Amino acid sequence: MNLKQKLGSRKLWAAVAGVVTGLSMVFGLDGDIITSVAGAVCSLASIITYIVTEGKVDAAAVRQAVEDVQQAGEAIGKAA
Repeated sequence: MNLKQKLGSRKLWAAVAGVVTGLSMVFGLDGDIITSVAGAVCSLASIITYIVTEGKVDAAAVRQAVEDVQQAGEAIGKAA
């Protein structure tokens, strides 16, 4: 698994939110602050995961379109 996949993992970001929440409690931060930070981390992770996933889907579609055009060109070249 490469670094981009690891950073896009919702499990990783949920774990990070858990660690941040736990450390916040240890250092005595207010519960509202803890909730806000955990919510922000989870929201950011969701956005990043969506962007990365959509980028991969778009890249695969472009790759397939290029292959289709190349195959059509080869078929036309053979027919001529």
